[in-house]
Amino acid sequence: MRLFKKSHKLDNVCYDIRGPVMDEANRMEQMGEKILKLNIGNPAYFGFEAPENILRIMENSLSSTEGYSDSKGLLSAREAIVRYCKKKNIPNVTVNDVYTGNGVSELITMSMQGLLDTGDEILVPAPDYPLWTASVTLAGGRAVHYLCDEDNHWYPDVDDIEKKITKRTKGIVVINPNNPTGVLYPKDVLEGIVELARKYELILFADEIYDRLVMDGKEHTALASLAPDLLTLSFNGLSKSHLIAGYRCGWMCLAGDKSKAKGYVEGLNLLSSMRLCSNVPAQSVIPTALDEDNKAKSILEKGGRVYEQREIVCNYIDSIPGLSAVRPDAAFYVFPRMDARFNIMDDEKFALDFLKEKKILVTHGGGFHWEQPDHFRIVYLPPVDMLEECCERMGEFFSTYKQ
Repeated sequence: MRLFKKSHKLDNVCYDIRGPVMDEANRMEQMGEKILKLNIGNPAYFGFEAPENILRIMENSLSSTEGYSDSKGLLSAREAIVRYCKKKNIPNVTVNDVYTGNGVSELITMSMQGLLDTGDEILVPAPDYPLWTASVTLAGGRAVHYLCDEDNHWYPDVDDIEKKITKRTKGIVVINPNNPTGVLYPKDVLEGIVELARKYELILFADEIYDRLVMDGKEHTALASLAPDLLTLSFNGLSKSHLIAGYRCGWMCLAGDKSKAKGYVEGLNLLSSMRLCSNVPAQSVIPTALDEDNKAKSILEKGGRVYEQREIVCNYIDSIPGLSAVRPDAAFYVFPRMDARFNIMDDEKFALDFLKEKKILVTHGGGFHWEQPDHFRIVYLPPVDMLEECCERMGEFFSTYKQ
């Protein structure tokens, strides 16, 4: 009997959206148990509502966005993205350098497929947003993980990056603000990474989807703004900042010096054309979303929902013996550390035990390519009452837990 197996290209692809913890959570829900989910960065799931004017634009545009757009996207959307790039001092971006996508995820995969041959290497942070590693691997490349240093506010270790550059290295991925740590990188750290890219002639990949979700009066620096003489691919979108994750509305910009990347650009254009175009109705909201003031500011300031939820979670973590966390600057994630008293040898088992005992779903650190079994990610999007309940259960769990 002929059996159809998955492609060997997927053998080494790890993108932890299922596995034993998710399987158990689904089984428990099917049995009627209520799971408190701190594992997914989906604002709508926790009651955040998209701005009314964005909903109205989408609704009013449906009749005029029924057909395909240009493969790179609506001209009006790309013009708005170019204007946004200018606000961020991202250099040398024209409408022809902008690719809209069904979320940033599609474009990350496309950027790797268009560049990598078997054995090529891309430097990816650890911890990382796991799609980056999966996309590198699926394209035939090898993701080499450089260290982000928890003792230095989770900033990238520039010396470690340089040690891991080889003749096969094609580029460096920088996720800023970072998922899963929630940390914002300062300009001097970014300049150090840019200098390495300049020295070794590498492409920069800047995942900046959370650049409008920064707290405490800090400001985000676009990586491309520091590297006008290099090729930088900048990734951004509206899923998080405008609370419309399901609309699948993202973009990728080619910035800086593209003179040595003609072949790569041809590959990206080919891949972009092959999927015809991205979601056209979602593209219609981009101009208004980017040209207006950042409406997310109110939830990021003191008294705002995201700010206060961060404070609650971080204060609870600080009060639980054996837990600690670098306070996040942005986004809505925190990446707590579990110390040696818990004797954790398997962080996935920890997440499974936590789920079974307290009915709380989190993502273990290994899901973000963090090699030590001593971290997990909390999404602090749930409302205050739910977060407080989760934190109380977490304190009870850690008061007795030991592997």
